[in-house]
Amino acid sequence: MMDVEKQIMDFTVLTLFPELVSSFFEHGMIQRGIEAKLITGGCINIRDFSCDRHKTVDDRPYGGGSGMVMKPEPLEAAIAFAKKKTPGAKVILMTPQGTRFDQKKACDLAARKENLIFICGRYEGIDERVYNQHVDEEISIGDYVMTGGELAAMAIIDSVSRMIPGVLGSCASFQSDSFIDDRLEYAQYTRPEIFNNLKVPGVLLSGNHEKIKQWRQTSSLQRTFIKRPDLFKTQVPTTEEKQILRQWCRELTTLVNS
Repeated sequence: MMDVEKQIMDFTVLTLFPELVSSFFEHGMIQRGIEAKLITGGCINIRDFSCDRHKTVDDRPYGGGSGMVMKPEPLEAAIAFAKKKTPGAKVILMTPQGTRFDQKKACDLAARKENLIFICGRYEGIDERVYNQHVDEEISIGDYVMTGGELAAMAIIDSVSRMIPGVLGSCASFQSDSFIDDRLEYAQYTRPEIFNNLKVPGVLLSGNHEKIKQWRQTSSLQRTFIKRPDLFKTQVPTTEEKQILRQWCRELTTLVNS
């Protein structure tokens, strides 16, 4: 009996708008898969883990800028709750900065049958410290920006579920679109200034807008280089960007040799 239970793949969606996702599990192919005990799925409302009476889940970004950033405390608590419910589950952040999702990835996830926890970001994204400490993988459904990760999470759940024998029984094609911006966004931070003994980069607290701009450009290039170097083929680095990358490489060389 235990071996059969291990084959049931669980999908948990962490969201600020569970009503957008809950009905997804109650209709069509997904509902049939759940009724057949081939998959399970559900939502967790991140707002339920807010620390104050106003159920605050976002705050202004350090360093200034437009929009808001999801606070770390409620999101970390929601992740912990989800992991307790499904021990050993893999935490996936839905973000345009992630590895592009395709049919090969869908088949791979279905074959592994790992329980999956999806973080659906909103606003300008999540605090970088939650990403560093709790996210196992970043996935994007295409090179474009959406207002939230819910639709992306549902697209992946739908695609992966189709690959599980008995849910549908056949594979379907998946195709991505091109990216609007050829550089990834810089790292984001919000209050509190210190979280899990990790501090926000000092330059973002300086109030020096020029230095903040330079830091963000460097952070953007570093992320692009590490996560999506192929974007440099689409948009060749400018002279300024090359200088920034060279300086970063020199700093890394010094760090390694020290």
